[in-house]
Amino acid sequence: MWLFGRKGPSGFSSSSTAEEVTQGIDGTGLTAIVTGASSGIGTETARVLALRGVHVIMGVRNVAAGRDVKEAIVKEIPTAKVDTMELDLSSIASVRKFAADFSSSGHPLNLLINNAGIMATPFMLSKDNIELQFATNHIGHFLLTNLLLDTMKKAARTSKREGRIINVSSEAHRYTYKEGIHFDKINDQSGYSNFAAYGQSKLANVLHANELAKRLKEDGVDITANSLHPGAIVTNLFRHMGPISGLVNIFGKIALKNVQQGAATTCYVALHPQVKGRSGEYFKDSNIGQASAHGRNVELVKKLWDFSMKMVK
Repeated sequence: MWLFGRKGPSGFSSSSTAEEVTQGIDGTGLTAIVTGASSGIGTETARVLALRGVHVIMGVRNVAAGRDVKEAIVKEIPTAKVDTMELDLSSIASVRKFAADFSSSGHPLNLLINNAGIMATPFMLSKDNIELQFATNHIGHFLLTNLLLDTMKKAARTSKREGRIINVSSEAHRYTYKEGIHFDKINDQSGYSNFAAYGQSKLANVLHANELAKRLKEDGVDITANSLHPGAIVTNLFRHMGPISGLVNIFGKIALKNVQQGAATTCYVALHPQVKGRSGEYFKDSNIGQASAHGRNVELVKKLWDFSMKMVK
């Protein structure tokens, strides 16, 4: 249970749940992709969106776990429309295949929820030789978003409903390397800090959403892009953090959010009418917050965009 439940201007607080912030909202006719939906807040996000009538496509690395989640959701909500598709965000080839398969399915796309993530892993490289946290948390989502953007634009035009892109970031974006992003040392093991590298990838999520918001506005497209901090939550994200993992399990129920509260801000930004037209914002506790100075740095945004484009070729 989260101890500090003071409501913000939206009428919601850190203790609000995903069901509470979407109460009375009808998402029928909308289609959403939720990455990393086979566990944690991704599962709860998928469940609550389905509860509100949204057709949810779960992008999951573990297809068997994804099927189990789908079955559980449909068992609880017989009217739920949920599908699973394989997606490994650490692999550029997997992201390209997912996007191609989705595009050829003929489904529209109204909501893209870039939720999947790994946290504070030991130094590892992805199949594409990119530091694993940066590859999974940022590069995979950057490429996925680019590949699906035309599908989203078409859906926004034909449905006359606002499209929304949501990057699940973290307050950890404040605790990155001194210069923000190690552009010249992304894959350098010698200067690697597992937590600073996590912060770097989460900062990239914020910057990516900000630049997307700017570009979409310039294009005159009815699609918004925002980033958010879901809150400190008891999930398996902590599994690589040694003794901290044990402490989280012991004290987490008292000091941290539960999964229902952790998915609230994502569901709020995805569905709530209050968020209509809001773009390039950083949300926390289902209210507008403020990103770090790095997260608002225009030069860093441009540099990251160009750098990411080169990485995905």
